[in-house]
Amino acid sequence: MVLTAAAGFYLGSSAGVDVRLLAHTLVGVALVAAGTNAFNQWRERDVDARMRRTQGRPLPSGRVTPRAAAAFAAGISVAGVGYLALSVNLLTAGLAALTLASYVLLYTPLKRTTTLNTLIGAVPGALPIVGGWTAAGGALGPAVAALFWILFLWQLPHFLALAWIYREDYRRGGLAMLSVSDVDGRHTGRMVLLYATALVPVSLLPTLLGVTGGLYFFGALALGLAYAGASVAMTRAATTARAWRLFVVSIAYLPALLTLMVVDKVAA
Repeated sequence: MVLTAAAGFYLGSSAGVDVRLLAHTLVGVALVAAGTNAFNQWRERDVDARMRRTQGRPLPSGRVTPRAAAAFAAGISVAGVGYLALSVNLLTAGLAALTLASYVLLYTPLKRTTTLNTLIGAVPGALPIVGGWTAAGGALGPAVAALFWILFLWQLPHFLALAWIYREDYRRGGLAMLSVSDVDGRHTGRMVLLYATALVPVSLLPTLLGVTGGLYFFGALALGLAYAGASVAMTRAATTARAWRLFVVSIAYLPALLTLMVVDKVAA
């Protein structure tokens, strides 16, 4: 979240980067991101206790009490939103609050009831780049909307691959993930390819909207085709090895794409 907010700040800066304002932005974003994570662990402590990969977290292991965790989560979340409001601007603070609320109040409870939770969870995951943009003074419009949709679509194959790898853990936790009900993985594979393919044209929009230049355009095209290519294997057979490969590609894709944006930003 901090990385994408920093990229959004740079892209939204019409002149030179105000380093002090960037630092204020990243401090506030980091506090809200940490508060969101803490609230999520507080609300899902029963689920985490049933899942092998999360049993060692502070709450299910008993190292931290629920009361202390809730107080900590509330404290740093309020501090983060307040810090952004006072040190950056109200719009960015509002976006940070929306990120927190949509993750904790929508995504977290929906994980227990519907597989659509993944789509809902991609919204708060894509908002920090918008917050970075507005923190630098960028106006809401098509350009920042394109950045939002790039982050939104990127997350879906990334998380679906992870959910397939840990599908048995999610089943033990009682979470309604697509991978839990998808016995042979074919539906997961189709969804992964759908979102990765949709990302290709969307990732080219920053150049078409005048935010980035030709280097980004062709670099994004190559990265998008590589991401989609890694997704194709999941449609043939959703194996753990192929899911890991896709997950690794997704991890490499995002910083590479953001770096291209920063390097090839069109001067205002």
